[in-house]
Amino acid sequence: MKYLLEIMKSWGPAGVFAISTVESMGIPNPGGTDFLLLFMAAVRPHEALLGALLAIAGSLLGSTFFFEVLRRSGEKWLERYASSERSMRFRAWFLRYGLITVFIPALLPIPFLPFKVFAACAAATGVRRSRFLLTLAAGRIPRYLALAYLGASLGDHAGTWLRAHTWQLTIVALVLTSGLAWLAQRANRATIEAGHMHGGAAS
Repeated sequence: MKYLLEIMKSWGPAGVFAISTVESMGIPNPGGTDFLLLFMAAVRPHEALLGALLAIAGSLLGSTFFFEVLRRSGEKWLERYASSERSMRFRAWFLRYGLITVFIPALLPIPFLPFKVFAACAAATGVRRSRFLLTLAAGRIPRYLALAYLGASLGDHAGTWLRAHTWQLTIVALVLTSGLAWLAQRANRATIEAGHMHGGAAS
């Protein structure tokens, strides 16, 4: 694994693209797109933007493959790999909040929000591919651009900066998650109320 990661590092932006694609397909990878992009931007700041764009492209490409596979076998995959009490709670969150559950882990690397379970829920419940990919892009674009900027600006100190600001970033993630969940609840209530009004008018 370590040897493979070193090869990906030597490839520069192309290595970021490869790891991002593999990771998004659901295949375990040796280091993760975030780490590799941050490292690549630090040692090759002139290629940081290219690395971020390729990370985004790889994520969309790999996720499209993952989504199409899970669209055909999503329920079976969920029953086999996401049937624990914890996973069932995530599935309930998806049914309640929809694609917000995909957007949050796509934007922020929150350990307790598994992106692949929510992506599988989206595929299994018939969410349109275009909506899924737009949601994914909305999260990945600022995430990877920010990592590339940090790497290019701070160099070897980028990782140290992230570790030093873990609590602040966690708070931002929690506030964002709570805010989007509140908006989703309001939207759901508005939809239900509109349906009741429409039904009352029709009767």
